[in-house]
Amino acid sequence: MPPLKLDRIAVTCPRCGQSQLEPRTAYSSICKQCHQHFRLEQVLRLPAQPARPLLEPKLVRCFLCGTEFAVPAAATSAICKRCRGHVDLANYRVTQTVTRKFRTHGRLVIEEKGFLFDSEAQAGEILVKGRFIGKLVAEGTLEINSSANIKGSLTAGRLVIPAGHHFRWPEPLPIEAADISGELVAPLQASGTVRLRATARFFGAVQARHFVVDSGAVFVGTARIGNGLLQETNRHAAS
Repeated sequence: MPPLKLDRIAVTCPRCGQSQLEPRTAYSSICKQCHQHFRLEQVLRLPAQPARPLLEPKLVRCFLCGTEFAVPAAATSAICKRCRGHVDLANYRVTQTVTRKFRTHGRLVIEEKGFLFDSEAQAGEILVKGRFIGKLVAEGTLEINSSANIKGSLTAGRLVIPAGHHFRWPEPLPIEAADISGELVAPLQASGTVRLRATARFFGAVQARHFVVDSGAVFVGTARIGNGLLQETNRHAAS
């Protein structure tokens, strides 16, 4: 009569990670590599180690030659692969009076007590709560709070006015898109979509590819949408 085959399972040593086959009914075993004694019940109940999330590299653009290249997501600086120029990726926070230039793909925050003057500031994202005098360029989001005092010029990929905040600007604002939840008094020139949230109040002329007005928003002004169609309105309060 042929011998019975034992029902075996693979177990892993909790000390060195050695994998070996053991009878399913066994109570304990000894690692064949490090000779550590362990109970199978404990090993089989060990929670699986969560896989470490893989940080996808991000694309950045060289400020000098415009070349795009990939860098690790956590990098704070890089060297352009083409012109060998330095590319700043760090975040900055201004909390006092400062005179300097910023050029980074990171985030720039000007706090309420911060004052950045006679400056050229270019960043991936910008949040303005304090004072700024100069040229302001946000490649991505430019968020402006009521406490902000800006003089000079500004452009943005996406202008954001949060709910409960207001901002006034006398000249046309060249942007790609806007997301307005607070109050904005300014002419907008957007190459993409301008959206007025339910809490928004917008006064001025808007020129955009798309114009979305949520229920409850207030719009007073004129709008040129899409391929040149001109729409005029005195007051719009969606209900």
